[in-house]
Amino acid sequence: MTSKRDIRTMLRQKDHNGSPAEASAIINRLVSHPRIREAKVVMLYHALPDEVPTRELMTYLIKEGKTVLLPRVISDTDMELHRYTGEKDLRQGAFGIMEPMGELFTDYATIDVAVIPGMAFDRQRHRLGRGKGYYDRFLSQLSTLNSQLYKIGICYPSRLLDEIPVDEHDILMDEVIS
Repeated sequence: MTSKRDIRTMLRQKDHNGSPAEASAIINRLVSHPRIREAKVVMLYHALPDEVPTRELMTYLIKEGKTVLLPRVISDTDMELHRYTGEKDLRQGAFGIMEPMGELFTDYATIDVAVIPGMAFDRQRHRLGRGKGYYDRFLSQLSTLNSQLYKIGICYPSRLLDEIPVDEHDILMDEVIS
């Protein structure tokens, strides 16, 4: 089997970014998803250039009265969640990622859905991250505090692979939308 490092290299070398139409279709599927529609608190992410953009979804969820949370990197190993209420909450942070500066959020047990990015996912719902382990550590902590948390991985169709190598610490998604 190909290594995680080799898959990341391949994804960076080839244009595996999706089209605006693919991104829109993924966001539309999320907007109509029963878990998202019923959720009161949703964890999202602010997209990097090769990830499915979530700005449209963030705006929609806020208009619907939902609490939107975004992660912020706080050390070489950890991240925390902050409320997102609009563009005014964002500042460029670690790794050039736009991060929230809103109110710190620690009531992890109330998060209904976490929408998670990945460099790729596979058909068994495994996630390939960027190799630093931020999401795996954080989701492990969240799942310990919130056994009802529903994890949705999203990626462009070209980044849904047949198989990704799995390590013991990798967190399985409940569903992947591509």
